[in-house]
Amino acid sequence: MTPSATQSATAPFQLDQFLVEVADVVNTTLDLDALLLRTAELVHRAIEYEIFAIMLLNEKTQELRIRFQIGHPPEFAERLRVKVGEGVTGRAAQSREAVLVNDVSADQNYIKGVEGVRSELAVPLIVKNKVIGVIDLEAPQPGYFTEEHSRLLTLVASRIASGIENARLYTRVSRQAQTLTLLNEISRDLTSILNLDELMQSIAETLTRLIDYQMFSILLLDGTGQNLVHRFSLRFKENIQLKHDIPLGRGLVGAAAQLKQAIVVPDVSKDPRYIMANPETKSELCVPLIHKGAVIGVLDLEHTRRNYFTEDHKRTMTTLAAQLAIAIENARLYERIAKQEARLEHELDMAREIQLRLLPQELPRLRGAEVAAKFLPARTISGDMYEFLQYSGDSTAVMIGDVSGKGAPAALYAALVAGILRSAADSEPSPAEMLSLVNTALSERPISAQYISMIYALWDGAQGILRIANSGLPRPIYSQGGGKTEIVQATGLPLGPFEDATFEELDIHVSPGDVFVFFSDGISDAANPALETFGRARIEKIVAANHQKSAKQIADAIFKGVREFCDGCDLFDDETVVVLKISKDFRPA
Repeated sequence: MTPSATQSATAPFQLDQFLVEVADVVNTTLDLDALLLRTAELVHRAIEYEIFAIMLLNEKTQELRIRFQIGHPPEFAERLRVKVGEGVTGRAAQSREAVLVNDVSADQNYIKGVEGVRSELAVPLIVKNKVIGVIDLEAPQPGYFTEEHSRLLTLVASRIASGIENARLYTRVSRQAQTLTLLNEISRDLTSILNLDELMQSIAETLTRLIDYQMFSILLLDGTGQNLVHRFSLRFKENIQLKHDIPLGRGLVGAAAQLKQAIVVPDVSKDPRYIMANPETKSELCVPLIHKGAVIGVLDLEHTRRNYFTEDHKRTMTTLAAQLAIAIENARLYERIAKQEARLEHELDMAREIQLRLLPQELPRLRGAEVAAKFLPARTISGDMYEFLQYSGDSTAVMIGDVSGKGAPAALYAALVAGILRSAADSEPSPAEMLSLVNTALSERPISAQYISMIYALWDGAQGILRIANSGLPRPIYSQGGGKTEIVQATGLPLGPFEDATFEELDIHVSPGDVFVFFSDGISDAANPALETFGRARIEKIVAANHQKSAKQIADAIFKGVREFCDGCDLFDDETVVVLKISKDFRPA
């Protein structure tokens, strides 16, 4: 374009129309890419060019970077960084005025980018007295650009600069809004994952929605608080195992943990803290994971390109890291609890096995009677117990007990009682005497809120007498010939809390076919979905209906009735039944 042609193209009326179009672009376009493209088109209508660029200023590094270009080699445009004050564009940014170079070959500060360039025109973009970038034109002819071009481009730049700044602000706000929405989605998804290995994999996959990294690691602080241990690592989308630990404060990762600050390194070769681990790494971003003010680990992202990670990346990752730290701590806590639960479950299984071993392994053979026992714990281990103790002659003691509470404490207390019973049985005490002995022993070693209710019955197979003493258990059911039932009126205080308690016993002279049913309150108190209890009356009805059956069949019938009544409800309390049935052909000596 010749100067005369330019003058013709920029005649007053045409210039006014041109500026109206410029204003229209500025006022109606918030998309930065669209704005820069329209600017390039408008400038080309006024000044014919072959090479065009809009460079924006990075305030932190004070470098100009090409944001939009025509005519530059793509790889050159990608890597070009021009310091303020350097080259033609840097001088324009520094001087805040247009710089016109008629022959770049005579300019010592010229930065060569495109072969054959001879002239260049650079005009600063200024908004509110602040330089935000430069419009740069280049041509293969020396002296191609004129002062009139310079004035015209300066006029365009003064209009376009505010549009660029608004578009950048809009883009930044829009990107931040999108990022925050994405971070919220990511946080919600990740905090719902409680398996630590699954969480690590999900974090690695999720981060690709925010940053296109090439290498990624999660390092967690070990128990000593002095070393960072690789918990998860990804290299070019492949999982790898890294064994080396990193001491706190060493390397970029250790520094981020020690300082409790994110670290961005544009070029790792220029940072003395960098430890060579991956030859491909050129830039790195390390973000500490902080939970309740304490560092628990570090997120480490690496890339093969220099200057890859930005301040936006740093801000985004720092925001996300706070949520990731919570998710990781939750998963670690869940992992610890799961291990503890597994260990506890194993220990409870062992305790159940031991408890079952403490119960009679086989039913005793009684003269003139048969006995059956059935037991169902509400938990893995129980506080209910039953025991058969052989006396001299044809006498056998039958005991059923119910410890207060459930689970492990009740089971341990039951084991203590069992030991006391066996020790005391050597002297063959009467039922009331046995209850007194056990009560004294428990009172001497009191345990807060622990006691036992117990029935101790002594069957004398020679005389046909059943002697019964009770210390707080439901009164036994006595079913005589024909299925008529009655309650054995044996009562008393529980063993343990009342040091001076005394106990009475009843003697019952039995007849052939008589049935005695001893049960814990887990049977009578069992509840259905309507919260109605099974009650004594239902037990008596089942005993009466099954009077002619064996002791085992009667016990089974009671449990079946309870299960049908409860209709699938969880067991509320331990359930135990002991049935003593006098033989039909029994004859006392």
